[in-house]
Amino acid sequence: MSLGLYLHIPYCFSKCRYCDFYSAPGQRGVPSAYVDALLRELHRFSPDAPLRPDTLYFGGGTPSYYGAKRLKELLGVIRKLYKVEKDAEVTVECNPDSVDVKSLKILRKAGVNRLSMGMQSANACELERIHRIHTPQQVNEAATAARKAGFTNLSLDLIYGLPGQTMDSWKATVEHALSLIPQHLSCYGLKVEEGTPLAARVAQGEILPDDDQQADLYLWTVGRLERAGYPQYEISNFAKPGFASRHNLRYWLTQPYIGFGPGAHSDFGGRRYSFVQDLDAYIQG
Repeated sequence: MSLGLYLHIPYCFSKCRYCDFYSAPGQRGVPSAYVDALLRELHRFSPDAPLRPDTLYFGGGTPSYYGAKRLKELLGVIRKLYKVEKDAEVTVECNPDSVDVKSLKILRKAGVNRLSMGMQSANACELERIHRIHTPQQVNEAATAARKAGFTNLSLDLIYGLPGQTMDSWKATVEHALSLIPQHLSCYGLKVEEGTPLAARVAQGEILPDDDQQADLYLWTVGRLERAGYPQYEISNFAKPGFASRHNLRYWLTQPYIGFGPGAHSDFGGRRYSFVQDLDAYIQG
């Protein structure tokens, strides 16, 4: 039995209107106090982790805002403390506007071998409606940069059911994503989460594709990606053969993992638990 590690980097430049993940928007960069707290937790748990990790996942927030050099340093600490398997899947989430060839080469050299990029839509108006700060062109540039940096395992996140989205605009987004030749696609149905700006707008009359329309978008996606060589292996995930996310599968197969950071969940040592969703409390604790 192996182990998975999830590292939560809860900082991002801005908060998307649909997002209810725990994060601290409004800055590029990560305070040193948070890094110190994360390192303390990594040291604290390492004696209790006899299993060797074979998946590492840096999620957020926007981990790429942490900086490639600092991610490299953090990876070095993790490898030393947890004796990570040589063939481990190491994923870093990123936004298209937060990476370039130079930073990605640093990550690739440090052992990151999988990128998960938040594309969401190829339609500029749809991106603006959900307060995404990147453009479709930046997605193209980031995907090209990933290839130039040596990445051969790229995943793109897409969302269907967005405000103003139609079947035609969703099809255009999927086709655009396919043209970038990713190895993996995650396609999520938009969910209106209580307390988000999107929920407030819906309460004020914002019209979204209804459940039946979302179902049509979803079923078309399953068929289109199957024909394109991306069989579905989980509700929202599709991959070329051999590129299913090993870390994603860990959750579905109830294999052990430890999460670090505020709001991070774990399934380890015969119990499920999560950390408090409070940055200050996490740092002080």
